[in-house]
Amino acid sequence: MVPKERINQQITADKVRLIGSDGKQIGVVSVREAQRRADEAELDLVEISPNTEPPVCRILDFSKYYFQKEKKAKEAKKKQHEVEVKEIKFGPNTEEHDYNFKKNNAIKFLKQHNKVKFTVRFRGRQMAHKDLGYRVLEKLKEDLAHIVDVDQEAVSDRNLLSIVVSPKKDIDRILADSNKAEIAPVEAPADNSAQVEE
Repeated sequence: MVPKERINQQITADKVRLIGSDGKQIGVVSVREAQRRADEAELDLVEISPNTEPPVCRILDFSKYYFQKEKKAKEAKKKQHEVEVKEIKFGPNTEEHDYNFKKNNAIKFLKQHNKVKFTVRFRGRQMAHKDLGYRVLEKLKEDLAHIVDVDQEAVSDRNLLSIVVSPKKDIDRILADSNKAEIAPVEAPADNSAQVEE
């Protein structure tokens, strides 16, 4: 909730520094005089700086002013990004194509300044090969080391293995720099006879 200012009869000061409805300074007047001017203009007397001596009051339409103030507060709250933990699941035998697809999804989440939890799920006999799961997580840590900090190292829980990473503070700059570097062709085809089609 946006704190509400004191208005009209709620104002307790004897004298106030008054600002007119046009935003111009009127000067220090008695609170009664200020209220009379506000009533004449069919507007409210609003205490906008209660802690100054004397308090600063302004003649304005309070409902309109409060609506604008609430709107600004909501917009500011939207900008204060809520950090979410996004989970991305792998199998111990995730194929390269699938691995890259999921890794790129993770980068999208990290760009949005969310944390990412990577989980490797084992089914049935795969439980005997937990080392494969650790390998997947180690590869992710290596591939993303330039943009993430590891919040929680690999934790094993029944048939799951997981780590939690968060984006580095300057992830936007790092990614912008690496995108510039990628404009130059990075990878040449391994086999010159095989033309890679985009």
